[in-house]
Amino acid sequence: MTKTVSIGKVKIGGDNPIAIQSMTNTRTRDIDATVAQIEALSAAGCDIVRCSVPDTASAEALKSICARSPLPVVADIHFDYKLAMFAADSGAAKIRINPGNIGGQDKVNYLASYLKERSIPIRIGVNGGSLDSKYKALPLDKAMCESALEHVSLLEKAGFYDIVISVKSSDVAATVSCNRLLSAACDYPLHLGVTEAGLYTAGLVKSAIGIGTLLMEGIGDTIRVSLTDNPVQEVYAAKEILKAINRYDKPYVEVISCPTCARTEIDVKGLAERIRDRLSDTKRNIKVAVMGCVVNGIGESSRCDIGVAGGKHKSAIFKDGKIIETVDNVAIEDRLLQLIDEYGI
Repeated sequence: MTKTVSIGKVKIGGDNPIAIQSMTNTRTRDIDATVAQIEALSAAGCDIVRCSVPDTASAEALKSICARSPLPVVADIHFDYKLAMFAADSGAAKIRINPGNIGGQDKVNYLASYLKERSIPIRIGVNGGSLDSKYKALPLDKAMCESALEHVSLLEKAGFYDIVISVKSSDVAATVSCNRLLSAACDYPLHLGVTEAGLYTAGLVKSAIGIGTLLMEGIGDTIRVSLTDNPVQEVYAAKEILKAINRYDKPYVEVISCPTCARTEIDVKGLAERIRDRLSDTKRNIKVAVMGCVVNGIGESSRCDIGVAGGKHKSAIFKDGKIIETVDNVAIEDRLLQLIDEYGI
């Protein structure tokens, strides 16, 4: 089991739930735009948000952002340890740095002491695309692992142990292998992700394979799905990954549906989307099935709380795997939702 690290009010590691993270893509110095995006991320189910702090103007803006943010804010810093200190004083709940690129052990010692006094953890971020040249001869997974552990050693020499580690690459296999190596080598919480994963579909597939594989092996404490898209989509994608492996800890509605075939007589996709949307504010666990026919539909979704199997003119509504009534196809949606209320599902 990994150590527990607190990022504001959110605890990661140990036996805490997997925390979902994302990162703003606004200009951090644009306070209103950044806060608006953080609020949207929070509404979507994000737990922790990261903001890039490339300059003093961004660090100055961070104070207002942190004060207004509904989520703990991680300041993403490169090269300048003074910006990390500025961000800490501006309200950042965690600092993301590469200890090896901020100017040597003396500066690491100074920053570590500064953050330790303020109980602010550090996330070590190692990216497969920006490794030091001395690691180039190693396989990518071992190179990232050694780099991360070297950065850890710099902080440990400074007496700093409030650490989260993140090693990411666009190479899914290398990312998985590296996190396995790190999990075996240390007990610091691991932040999982496949970096530069790409546009939505490709990025989601790569992230689901990489993040999902590790989580199912018991590795990983917080996740970010990196997509070239609206950051809110990252949060939705992360939630779906966690739901798929039964690691999502909040109540939710799951609508399962068949891919349809020549036997299909109802609009499965449209019906499933409308039911999902109409139940979106429900704060309890419900599993609803929308199936295209009765041939396999009822049996394949027998573990759902309630569902419908479509017919040519009438469709069968079933509960706990047994048909409870048939309805005209035009009435499926309303009747199904009515029965969910009546049964208290």
